[in-house]
Amino acid sequence: MVFRSYGADVGRGLANDQRWVVLARGSGARRGMISDQRRTAPFLIFFWKHFRQNRKLKSVHKTVYLSLGSNLGDRAENLQTAIAKLGEFGTVVAVSSFYETEPVEITAQPWFLNCAVKFDTEKMPRQLISAILSLEQSMGRQRKQKKGPRTIDIDVLLFGSSIIEILSLTVPHPRLHERRFVLEPLAEIAPEARHPVFKRTVRQLRDALPSGQTVKKVVK
Repeated sequence: MVFRSYGADVGRGLANDQRWVVLARGSGARRGMISDQRRTAPFLIFFWKHFRQNRKLKSVHKTVYLSLGSNLGDRAENLQTAIAKLGEFGTVVAVSSFYETEPVEITAQPWFLNCAVKFDTEKMPRQLISAILSLEQSMGRQRKQKKGPRTIDIDVLLFGSSIIEILSLTVPHPRLHERRFVLEPLAEIAPEARHPVFKRTVRQLRDALPSGQTVKKVVK
């Protein structure tokens, strides 16, 4: 009966260790199955600690690839600030060089500075995109014109090998395979990462692009 109380409390999202022990003791006591609370307490505490440790072990780290871009203000500083802020909800594993890139679709705007980031996180897709949108907003991102100028733009390119279709997030990014300003930086840090739909590596996708958009690595 201790297990049943334990399971019920976990199902309610119980986070208070002491309350769980009291309920578990009470369940057993009411049924005459636990007569010595002092003898039972160490077992219950051990059982709870074991559960908490297992929960920690089950946290899954995901490798995510991001594309960052800026074409307003101090573009390099904007990228560096965004990269630093990403560390608030994950670990930045690798950052590509910065690339000067010609704007596409809406060409009457300043050139962009772009980079790619390899990112390790425990967040699920909805949590991640919510954190990214908040980060963009904190840096003054205003969505006045679609594809228009922006202080910072962060796109999720790949989320492990997952294919995701939720509100505000499609992964792999639907234009990933078409954009040199994305594939060039990404190929620098993850040439063998594989597109889960096309089953081709980032290097292969980049090499298959037609000539066109100008993308120049910035030499520091």
